[in-house]
This record gives sequence, C-alpha cells and structure tokens, in this order.
Amino acid sequence: MRSYRDLFRTPEFTPLFLASAAQTVAQTASGLALGTLVYRSTGSPLLSAVSMFGPSLAQVLGATLLLSGADRLPPRGTLAGISLAFAALTALLALPGLPLGAVFAVVLVQGLVASLGGGVRWGLLNEILAKDEAKGGTNGGANGGTNGGYLLGRSVFNMMSGIMQITGYATGGALVAALSPRVSLLLAAVLYAVAAAGVRLGLSRRAPRSTGRPSVTATWRTNAVLWRDRPRRLTYLGLWLPNGLVVGCESLYVPYAPGAAGTLFACAALGMLAGDVTVGRLLPPAARRRAATPLLALLAAPYLLFALRPPVAVAACLVALASVGFGASLVQQERLMSLTPPGLSGHALGLHSAGMLTTQGVGAALAGTAAQLTSPAVAMTGTAAASAAVTLALAVATGVTPAEADRRGEPALP
Repeated sequence: MRSYRDLFRTPEFTPLFLASAAQTVAQTASGLALGTLVYRSTGSPLLSAVSMFGPSLAQVLGATLLLSGADRLPPRGTLAGISLAFAALTALLALPGLPLGAVFAVVLVQGLVASLGGGVRWGLLNEILAKDEAKGGTNGGANGGTNGGYLLGRSVFNMMSGIMQITGYATGGALVAALSPRVSLLLAAVLYAVAAAGVRLGLSRRAPRSTGRPSVTATWRTNAVLWRDRPRRLTYLGLWLPNGLVVGCESLYVPYAPGAAGTLFACAALGMLAGDVTVGRLLPPAARRRAATPLLALLAAPYLLFALRPPVAVAACLVALASVGFGASLVQQERLMSLTPPGLSGHALGLHSAGMLTTQGVGAALAGTAAQLTSPAVAMTGTAAASAAVTLALAVATGVTPAEADRRGEPALP
C-alpha cells in the first residue's frame, strides 16, 4: 500500500471513509450547536465546555464495560447501530425546553455508545488494509499487529476529519448564527442517519475478529493485558494526556470568542489537517520516528501566548499552528499497532480512542473550571503549560529516545 489511489481502490475502504466523514460533520456541527445553546442559557464556560466534550468523559465507562465488543461484534451492524443511536439522541437534544439535567444525561449516553465505535471502526480499517497488504505480499510488524497500509489509511481518515471538522464548524457556525442551535442539531441527526445508511449499504457482512461473547470480565481482562506491557502503557499515556489537555484549551473557544468560535475551531481543524498530511505522507520513516515529542511540544506551545489575550485573528493563527502537533498521534498509533497482536487490534485501538476522548473530556472539565475561576485566556495558558510538562515527563520516562528509535527503526515514545 503506497499511495492514496491504492487506498481508494481497496474494497470497502471508500464506504467506510464516506460514512465516517458524514459522522464527523454531524459530530462537530452538533457539538458547536449544543455548546452555544448551553452557554446562551447558563452563561457558564464550564457547562458549555462539558456539554461539547461531555460525551468524552463517559468514554472511560465504556472502556471498562463495553470495549470487549470491539473485536467480538460484527462490524457492519455495530457501526450502523451506533450511528442510528446518535441520530436519535441528537434529535432528542433539539427538543425545546429540555432540562439541563436531561441534556447532560443524553450526553452521557452518547459517550457510552461512542466508546465502542472507535475500536470497531479502527479495527475494521486495520483488517481491511491488512488483507490488502497480504495480497501485495507486504510483511506486518514484529507482532503481526500492524501493516504498511494502516498508517497511510489512518492519516487519510485524520485528514478527512480535519476537512470535515472545518466544514462542520463553519457550517454549524453559520447555521447557529442564521437559524438556531436547535436547527443545527436536527440537521446533524439527519447526517448521522445518512452515515448509518452508508455503512449498511456499503460494507459487507463479516465475522468478528475474535470469538466469545462481549462481557465486562473480558473487557477488564484484555485491558489488563494491554496495560501490563510498559512500552504499550507509555504509548497510551503519550496518546492520551498531552492531547487531552490541549483539547481543554479548545473547549474554551466559545467563551473566549463567542462570536468567532466557529472560526477558531475551523482553523484548528485546518492545522490538524496540515499535520496529518505532513506525518502521513511527506515525512520519511526515519524523520517520522523522531517526530512524536517535537510535535507534542508544538501542540501546546502556541497556547502559552494566550496569556497575552490575542485578538481573534492572531488567536486563529496560533490555534492552527498548534494543531499541526496532533500529527504526533499517527506516529504513536503506528507504534501501538507494532506492539499489539492482530486479534486484539480492535480492542487496543478502541482503548486508545476511549482513553483519548476521556482525557479530552477531563481536559475540557478542568479548563472550564479554571476559566470559571479566572478567565478563558488564563485557563488556556495554564492547561497548555500542563500539556507541555506532561510531554517532557513522558520523554524522560521512556526508554526509547528519538536517537535510539532512529537506530532501531521503531517510533520513539511518547
């Protein structure tokens, strides 16, 4: 698997890609609409941030209760069911007069449902591209859990996510301004239904990757196996913590610039797109292996300048630059797959996704609380400083420095 053209020639890649694109637009537009709706009704930066990123907080529950289903449930039916559930729950959020407690209850259910989606989707992607690599005779990683197509395929999905987030935030911002947040929520519900139809019609039925019934016990057992290995554990921490804290900065765009939050979100998505293109396609393997820590440092550094309370135009440039650093996750995921047996790939990627989204939710809650006590600009600066400190600590804790990684031919941690 050597080119984007090869990816889209792979059976089932395109329908999975298009369904995920529709779901990303729906998620970004509905998140912005709900955050705006809550901020208008409460005036609280904390409640606005938690309403937008609250589903992420529930991911930790899903990771401990439901994640064994990522490899034990049929992918097509599971992905279609998740999209339909989101369509119904998003439509429910659009109901006029819905109490704030009910809003957060729906947000909690969304997070529980979403916790299963990442593992199913990324495990299926790894399976689709691994089969294509097998036909081409390309060898997998040391443990058989990675393939030459997964990094390129995941980078394409990340690029799509950046573009669709730009589209979703720009469209959502326009709809919120021209119509209302509730109209945006209803349109997002329709998009979720479209994503469900795309999965159902575009993917073939396939057996689960692992046998056995999904259960809480199986989830805990596999989580323990994945977490027990120190290199995997450090990789997970590098995927979760710096990223989650910087998303706490992003959660304060609405209170920082209520009239231009959509612009800031769109610029952040544009920067993420640039980072994914650079890491997934332009960097040679040796440079990519050394890039994780510098990219994570870049992810936090521009937000330190928010202490100066920059105007919206400058803030937009800063968030675009910072978001290039999200490309670090591709390097880290490549390493995670090289450390994971193929039968656990869906669970491992689901744990990554659930843990990442959980820490993003925690980051949003911490940043929102700090903003409530100080100001959005001060809270963003402090959260970014915490992200930079975590990146430094992980770089010191790991046993694989960038120079060693280059010699060994493996990605560096964090």
